[in-house]
Amino acid sequence: LPTDMGYTWNAMSFQEEKASGSLMIILSFSLLFVFLILSAQYESWSLPFAILMGTPFAIFGALFALWAGRLISPTFENNIFAQVSFVMLIGMAAKNAILIVEFANDEFKKGLSLFDAAITAAKSRFRPILMTAFSFILGVFPLVIASGSGAEARKVMGMALLGGMTVATLLGVFLYPMLFVFIGKLAGYEKKRERLAAIEVKKENNEDVNNKND
Repeated sequence: LPTDMGYTWNAMSFQEEKASGSLMIILSFSLLFVFLILSAQYESWSLPFAILMGTPFAIFGALFALWAGRLISPTFENNIFAQVSFVMLIGMAAKNAILIVEFANDEFKKGLSLFDAAITAAKSRFRPILMTAFSFILGVFPLVIASGSGAEARKVMGMALLGGMTVATLLGVFLYPMLFVFIGKLAGYEKKRERLAAIEVKKENNEDVNNKND
């Protein structure tokens, strides 16, 4: 262009360009919102980390799928439609993690060790996770091969969701039990349980002594 001329964005292109730099803000608020909900649900500040630490793999899977898609068509780019998919993937990946972590936490409360509880949860929740994940993957596949009006937006969302959910599922069934054990060891779940058990035994012994004295 000549030195006295320039260019600018307008209408929808301007809005897309303006929103393209807000990815980290969107993801940060999404993770914070999910973390606060999980903390309130489980009444724990540490257990939600076992769920949320696996969600970045879904985002990496989506970004990889978009990168691979760009080798075929320039349509697959990281735009605002892809960012909407990232927010959805955080929820879907967290849902898979909850299926394992919640069951593992229940088994741990019943007396199993962290490792045994994680293994039991992974075995019992393996089929439900695969069923729900692959039904979602098959459901978004038509978006990837969409055609007609608005096809570019549907293709981007479909590719991001397809890649992100596939990676989150394949890695999650192994990763989420490991994260539960890791967070449990780090937060000292087993030591806390032993201390509580010792306190209960001490209370029972004191009650027995008091009953004998009476």
